[in-house]
Amino acid sequence: MALVNLTSGPDFLLLGLMDDTVAHPVLFLLFLSVYLLNAMGNLSIVVLVRSDGALCSPMYYFLGHLSFVDACFTTVTVPRLLVSMLHPAQAISFQACFAQMYFFVALGITESYLLAAMSYDRAVAVCRPLHYTVMTPWRCRALVGASWAVSHLHSLLHTLLISALSYPHSAPVRHFFCDMTVMLSLATSDTSTAETAIFSEGLAVVLTPLILVSLSYAHILIAVLRVRSAGGSRRAFSTCGTHLVVVSLFFGSVLSVYFRPSSAYSARYDRLASVVYAVVTPTLNPFIYSLRNKEVKGALKRRLRCRAAPQDV
Repeated sequence: MALVNLTSGPDFLLLGLMDDTVAHPVLFLLFLSVYLLNAMGNLSIVVLVRSDGALCSPMYYFLGHLSFVDACFTTVTVPRLLVSMLHPAQAISFQACFAQMYFFVALGITESYLLAAMSYDRAVAVCRPLHYTVMTPWRCRALVGASWAVSHLHSLLHTLLISALSYPHSAPVRHFFCDMTVMLSLATSDTSTAETAIFSEGLAVVLTPLILVSLSYAHILIAVLRVRSAGGSRRAFSTCGTHLVVVSLFFGSVLSVYFRPSSAYSARYDRLASVVYAVVTPTLNPFIYSLRNKEVKGALKRRLRCRAAPQDV
């Protein structure tokens, strides 16, 4: 196939989640339900945190931002995935493809750093409650701002490197979105620079929040083991356990997709693993981190009562 000048931008064909279209109707209903649940859960948290004065602590500040990121993160990929299940092999322009890649990578890294900030906040609250005053509003805003800045700079670097490669016209993308790994596999020019950047700078960007999360929860578990209350220990272990499961799903699937030799690339595995960190964990986050919380439940009940009150008058 002849190569197209990248200034005009070749189109790509997104083949979707599965090559076999027989299961598409069932999968469409499943992913539509998950997406609506995701939007409802995450946007509810955003509204509650911004409107309820009882949720003004640093923990809820981070949760509000995480929920906003999760809602945007799934919106980058799932709507087009739903369309591809109704109309397979959807064409996507060069510009739209790499715009999708840019926002997907930026939001994914923002999520990882917000998870690190949240785990640090919890570690300070549990292990050093007398020093919790260090989590000032200014410091919380700085942590969130740094998360957004680092993620967008990282995403810009990789998007520019990968978009500068040469691609065949109307190349079939065996994925449901324009992911970095699949675009590298499609490129017909030398990909060594882009791959080196992903393995070096990219690995550092992903491992840093993972290490911070691991250290924070290790300190929390050590502090919990020192507590003599059996009931308190069980509750703390239950909470930490569910948090660690979600964090492990997110970071484990990301590492397995992006940080392996290009010779080990598998389109089928990448698509399934991408569903875990791009759809499953953003949907679980509001229920694991927020909606099981008594204060959040109380804020939700107050919100519902306020909405119902005018109708009762």
